Amino acid sequence: MRLWIIPALTLAVLGPLSAQPRNKDGKPDFSGLWGPSGYAANIAKHLKAGEVPMRPDAAKLFQERQASRGKGDTARTCLPDGIPRSNSLGFKIMHNPDLLLILYEGSVHTFRQIFMDGRGHPADLDPTWYGHSIGRWEGDAIVVDTVSQNGKTWLDQAGHPTTDKLHVTERFTRLDLGHLRVEITIDDPGAYTRPWTVTEVSPLIQNRELHEFLCNADQIRAEHLR
Repeated sequence: MRLWIIPALTLAVLGPLSAQPRNKDGKPDFSGLWGPSGYAANIAKHLKAGEVPMRPDAAKLFQERQASRGKGDTARTCLPDGIPRSNSLGFKIMHNPDLLLILYEGSVHTFRQIFMDGRGHPADLDPTWYGHSIGRWEGDAIVVDTVSQNGKTWLDQAGHPTTDKLHVTERFTRLDLGHLRVEITIDDPGAYTRPWTVTEVSPLIQNRELHEFLCNADQIRAEHLR
């Protein structure tokens, strides 16, 4: 997995109070290359014990993954990270009025489409790795609703599980020029007893573009990770 290095000078130049960029319609512009939020290892790292409301079978699975140090993690064998795990890595947002296109450098070097044209979720969706995402404006925030993921992904490297009942709601807010906040609500009745929420903040990376990343080339000994 690629390790992102964020130059301290870049963040210092941007500063937390830099002006928030906006499009011609007056809405915030979410375009940019956003660095890791720091939650790849454990999405619940800032939650207290018991605040991740796992069902007994999910807790047992999580403990098994902890004991095996992540053996069986699909990301280790170059399968997609899914949502919300992909948000913890670096990504580039291309913001158009009717579409947010997110390009991911890590994992399988893939993309995600968030439809902003008012459509709903199709009734006959087949489960996929990233599911189906639609977005809408709420003030200066974009709220993204994602359904129909296949339940094969992990929420993080720690092994928090998902099922095919996973429903993810993300609230994207550009706090200023240099910071993107994503409030993530995880609603998966197959693994958790109630919805729960985490908040991640990603820094803007300047003077850099996405790099080509070939996951399979890095997995020389992937047969030992299954």
